[in-house]
Amino acid sequence: MNIEEIEITINTKGQVELHLRGIHGDRCLLVTKELEAVLGNEILLREMLAEYYDQTNQLQDDHLNTSNR
Repeated sequence: MNIEEIEITINTKGQVELHLRGIHGDRCLLVTKELEAVLGNEILLREMLAEYYDQTNQLQDDHLNTSNR
């Protein structure tokens, strides 16, 4: 099982940064959606890391989620 982490940093200007680790594919956007909404949906910059483009684990996660139903 992979460890999934969300690191939240608030800088001295009050800007919030979210850093995700272990969350592959476009699932990262779903994970942060509610946090972004609570914070006002004002996205200054969004950088996609290599994990975003790694669809392999995303497909495995989807398969596991549908298998358990």
